[in-house]
Amino acid sequence: MPTVHGPRQGTGQGRTARQERAAASGRAAWPSLLLFLALSFAAAAVGALSSSGSGAVYASLDRPSWAPPSWLFGPVWTVLYALVGTSAWLVQRARGRRARTELGLWGVQLLLNAAWTPLFFGARQYGLAFADVCLLLLTAGATAVLFRRVRPAAGYLLVPYLLWVAFAAALNLSIWAANT
Repeated sequence: MPTVHGPRQGTGQGRTARQERAAASGRAAWPSLLLFLALSFAAAAVGALSSSGSGAVYASLDRPSWAPPSWLFGPVWTVLYALVGTSAWLVQRARGRRARTELGLWGVQLLLNAAWTPLFFGARQYGLAFADVCLLLLTAGATAVLFRRVRPAAGYLLVPYLLWVAFAAALNLSIWAANT
């Protein structure tokens, strides 16, 4: 057990080297968390900017009876993007620059996520949007598996995202079938 020499004060005197590193690491963590959250919400912004009439498009579609109301998507995606960003941050904190593969795949799934809304609502290419959401589901699933190996909590944070993307894929397929 490490010993602490000197009085404990707010200036850092009396702390072990490990405690000092942990305190410095905690201070450095916030900018990277904000970066990962910003990247996640940038994917949302791409969708929002590319499909200003998505509410009207959604309302005009033949949808299955189990389709959620349009007002639900915003709150759900807000929570999911926060989870997606936080999960990447946890992996980056655990592995640093050695997390290139995991964070690279995370970036790919985020790009696929950003591409879906313009395909579905902007271009009304429901078949291409379905192909995109299927690729998204595969890459997000692989990301969750890799994240879980690094930091289990990071993988588990992606479970709600995976469930919602799977639901979105089923809804996309149903809408594509009903509207072609």
